[in-house]
Amino acid sequence: QMVAYAGYCELSGPTTRAANTSDYSDITPGDYGFKVLTSDDPVELTKKLNAEIANGRLAMMAILGMFFQDGLTGSAWGDWAL
Repeated sequence: QMVAYAGYCELSGPTTRAANTSDYSDITPGDYGFKVLTSDDPVELTKKLNAEIANGRLAMMAILGMFFQDGLTGSAWGDWAL
C-alpha cells in the first residue's frame, strides 16, 4: 500500500500550491523570511557571526574527541555498567 501511494504521489505530479515554484521566483535561495543572525549594527553582526563560528568549531572538536575516545577505548560514552 505504501509503495502504491508513493507511486501515485510521484506520478500525479506537483499540483499543490507548495510545489508551485513560480511563487518563489523573486526570492533568493535560503531566504525564508526571517533573519536570526542579522543586525543593522555591523559590530553586533560581526559579534554574532563570530560566536556562531566559534560554536561550530567547538562542536567539531567535541565530536573529534568522541571519535578519539571511541578509537582508544571502544566506547565513546564510557562504561556506565560500573
